Amino acid sequence: MAERSFKAEVEHLRLGEGGTFTGEGILALTKALLENGVGYVGGYQGAPISHLMDVMADAEGLLGELGVRFEANANEAAAAAMLAASVHYPIRGAVTFKGPVGVNVASDALANLSSSGVTGGALVIVGEDYGEGSSIMQERTHAFAMKSQFWLLDPRPNLPSIVKAVGDAFEMSEASNTPVMLMVRIRSCHVTGSFATRDNRKPALSVREALSAPRSDFKRVVLPPMSYAHEQDKINHRMPAALRFIRERGLNEVFGPEGAAIGIVVQGGMYNGTIRALQRLGLADLYGATQVPIYVLNVTYPLVPDEFLEFAKGKDHLLVIEEGQPEFIEQALGSMLYRAQGTARLHGKGAFPMAGEYTGTVMMQGIEAFLKAAAPGMLPAAVRAPNMDRPAVPDLSKTVPIRPPGFCTGCPERPIFAAMKLVEKQLGKHQIAADIGCHLFGSLPPFEIGGATMGYGLGPAANGAFDGGGERRPISIIGDGGFWHNGLSSSFTNMAFNKSDGVALVVDNYYSAATGGQDVMSSRAENGTKATGNPISKAIKGIGITWVRQIDHTYDVGKMRDTLIEALTTKEPGPKVIVASSECMLNKQRREKPLRAKAIKEGRRVEAPRFGVDEDICTGDHACIRLSGCPSLSLKRLDDPLRDDPVASIDQSCVGCGNCGEVADAAILCPSFYRADVVHNPGAWERRWAAVCASVIGWLQARRSARRLSFDA
Repeated sequence: MAERSFKAEVEHLRLGEGGTFTGEGILALTKALLENGVGYVGGYQGAPISHLMDVMADAEGLLGELGVRFEANANEAAAAAMLAASVHYPIRGAVTFKGPVGVNVASDALANLSSSGVTGGALVIVGEDYGEGSSIMQERTHAFAMKSQFWLLDPRPNLPSIVKAVGDAFEMSEASNTPVMLMVRIRSCHVTGSFATRDNRKPALSVREALSAPRSDFKRVVLPPMSYAHEQDKINHRMPAALRFIRERGLNEVFGPEGAAIGIVVQGGMYNGTIRALQRLGLADLYGATQVPIYVLNVTYPLVPDEFLEFAKGKDHLLVIEEGQPEFIEQALGSMLYRAQGTARLHGKGAFPMAGEYTGTVMMQGIEAFLKAAAPGMLPAAVRAPNMDRPAVPDLSKTVPIRPPGFCTGCPERPIFAAMKLVEKQLGKHQIAADIGCHLFGSLPPFEIGGATMGYGLGPAANGAFDGGGERRPISIIGDGGFWHNGLSSSFTNMAFNKSDGVALVVDNYYSAATGGQDVMSSRAENGTKATGNPISKAIKGIGITWVRQIDHTYDVGKMRDTLIEALTTKEPGPKVIVASSECMLNKQRREKPLRAKAIKEGRRVEAPRFGVDEDICTGDHACIRLSGCPSLSLKRLDDPLRDDPVASIDQSCVGCGNCGEVADAAILCPSFYRADVVHNPGAWERRWAAVCASVIGWLQARRSARRLSFDA
């Protein structure tokens, strides 16, 4: 089950001509695809466009009515390969995934697609999450667009602009026979607003109809000598056609007065931040009316030289606002000015930092610095006065601790790493390679297990260099999402073929949990449109690996520890694989909490386990916390003046997974943990028995208090 259902919102996708759609960017993108006659849609989930795949899955009924094929692809490469349908057929297709990692995974298919060119409109919707909201390495998709000559759109972050960009992208792709990337940033994906709707369109040619009249053209096959011709075609025909389309259709926009001595060139996605900064400086209003001319690049590649030079004409200073590095756009615009012998001075990196997210504060300070240098008279007196400069922001990195992500309360992966710490204590430290997914949090305190990750599904492959029969076997960790993404072929086939002697631990939480809880091949839930219930262990045995152990309750820390020790010490040759399975606690709670609340409301008896710590028994050594790290397990100071150290305490967020008690038992810690079952809507006998127990306990407490020595004056 996905993190969020869009069943209700999907009904609004049926709105036709004259309607008004209100919602967030993800839904607007879906509606725009349907309005523009898309024939097939695919993709791979991943923030910040995970929800786009979820919307598509919830809208499969509507897609079927329109004759649109939807595919939840195994990975980004499979998604990009789908666009092959647009190479020979005039069918509009769209795929979506996270960038730039998704683009990296899909690079083989995308490079071939760009070389061969397309007949129908081919669109790649890339969720760009450069900056502090990202969970990946800090890179940009722009470099790939230039390398393979994909046209790259970066629309202003409002719903009408995003919807228009989808239609423009399809038409631009068809006009230039080139695939197009549409970049939507985190804020664009989840910005809310409204736009006027049009009727949904069935594709002019559906994929079903295309099957009845197959087409082929050897000139589009990426082999010599055709591949050499493709390169020439990009420069001689496709690029000029794209530039002509951008210019004639006015895809880029200009705002503000015409006769100003300064101007700003900005990526479309950064437009809102630019206007907000100008408004705070008193140079724009809330509605976007600006005193500083702005050239908005809704298409960031290719750039249109004559259009830019026309904007630059008569200006002394130009500011380029380009988030991230290298400064591809600034370099290109500088080259255009140089070749045209332009006199405008170009500002960009310098006024703005070379790297890092351009937050509201960064935008404000960067534009202010540019205006102080280029046009100080435009700034209010209070801002341009030297003695009014703002103090430097202090560096708090030495005093404020980092707040990295961590496992959720009750996460079934936490006991796996607790067991690994116990194994490390017994057998010593091992070489451990990590992978992408929730389990990567194990590399952080308190576990600090796994020192490197090379890509989604590549955990076991990353240990290839260490798998040469050393003193200790290397260990690799991979999740079920990574396993099906490409781990089976890239990691486990690699281990089997090379007769690895290493240990691979597959963390199976039943879902692609890190991207929102979507089903995968091994999910144990029934899915009406997808094939689930395919065990990972069966797939591993199918490629010739025989030493496979299945654990169906990861909270059994002792069993996890013993199985790991067996894998690391067995004399049996070949790869050793442990599949550790327990359901993602977030998905489990999403499913069970509503059912539990409904049962309680209806007056039915419901038991809910809760765990606690006996304060009188807890010694305060906190070893349980060091081997657990659960957010619900914290510290509590007692009123007892004879006990200085705080004791362990479990707060109300506990979900009753039992991990803390299992860790305490496996690590032979103190027996201070206890389990209590909270009973909702108890029966008459249970209420009477509870009253008797309360009376007895109250009498014992009163007797103990009466016998206690008192030193009161």
